[in-house]
Amino acid sequence: MPLAEASQFCHSCGGKVIKKRLSFKNLCAHVGETFFNYDNKFLSTFIDLFKKPEVVIDSYVQGTRNRYVNPIGFFGIILTLNGLNIFIINKFYKKYLDATDLVGNIDAANNEATKKIMALSTDISLEYASLFFSLLIPVAALVSLIVFYNKSYNYTEHVIVYLYSMSVYSLLSVVFGLSVLAIAPDYYFTFANVMYVFIVVYHCYILTRLFKLSIKQLTIKVLLFLIAFFIIYIGTSILVVFILFFTGTVNPQDFLPPK
Repeated sequence: MPLAEASQFCHSCGGKVIKKRLSFKNLCAHVGETFFNYDNKFLSTFIDLFKKPEVVIDSYVQGTRNRYVNPIGFFGIILTLNGLNIFIINKFYKKYLDATDLVGNIDAANNEATKKIMALSTDISLEYASLFFSLLIPVAALVSLIVFYNKSYNYTEHVIVYLYSMSVYSLLSVVFGLSVLAIAPDYYFTFANVMYVFIVVYHCYILTRLFKLSIKQLTIKVLLFLIAFFIIYIGTSILVVFILFFTGTVNPQDFLPPK
């Protein structure tokens, strides 16, 4: 039924009726209130994923889903920020992500094949960053399901865990990564390594609180997780090399040391 002119709220959904005509000023005000107001769901979700991650994750899994941003929406916001991040890096900072410099002084890696693979890895990782990041979620959830087989979470619920946790990791990577590139770009790879350590520690923290793990249980589970993930990583790397050979991007003679 149509709303009465004096109605302040929708009778069907309870939403507040906004009577001001949309303008750029109130649109910006709405965006600011949505994302930067302390009481908004996005900020409270992000903060509580540090303070009490088990509450954020388990409340969604158990059906209480209005208190925090849902994991799909949270992840969607992060993917948008990632897209902006990749655009800025490609436009201004791509030269600082050239991985060939990391192996330039290693004799065993000083060949044309390594240089080609490193250059391609930089280009592909930037071009398909959002896709790779999205694919990482179901893979991590599968490994987590196997490692935590004796816990109550099913596969979909493990996906929820990593939608939240990897979103936090990505948001911090974007904000601090761009800051490092703007201030001290030569230290970006050092920053990336720090973030790898952070994501391991952060997941240990989340999983300990979520599954009530002891130090012994956590140590065993983390080792199993890292072993399983390492096997998947090596398998994927070998597959990529085979694809590069099959497509002619890399040839056997490229592995010969330079004359």
